[in-house]
Amino acid sequence: MTPDEMIRAVDDLYGATGVGDWDRAAAMLTDDFFITEADPLPMAGIYRGKSALRDLFIKVMGMMDVAGLDRVETTAGKDHAITILSFRFADPALAPAHLLELFHFRDGLISEIRPYYFDPATVVAACAAKQAATA
Repeated sequence: MTPDEMIRAVDDLYGATGVGDWDRAAAMLTDDFFITEADPLPMAGIYRGKSALRDLFIKVMGMMDVAGLDRVETTAGKDHAITILSFRFADPALAPAHLLELFHFRDGLISEIRPYYFDPATVVAACAAKQAATA
């Protein structure tokens, strides 16, 4: 894939997941797709398979109140793309979570996503705020 094709694929994946079109999203992933959320995040773990993105999305949205996803830019080269983005939370007192998402490609499909959070404490705080609000 060319860098432009990878950037379009990432844009299409964000578009599909943003409207809950999980079938379209799954069609963009390899059969052995996985996404890794690092420790010490509340959603830490490795999620595998074509439904992994949907399953993780549902889990994360149940753990914190994300009001918006702001994408800055995606860049690509060789067999990967990287997107700069941030989560805005419903509670304006919470700092946004800034992160990069690394996408690996194989045979024209996304084979892996690996998020890198600048400060995982922002995600932990957002999860704690939602838990306190629902307690």
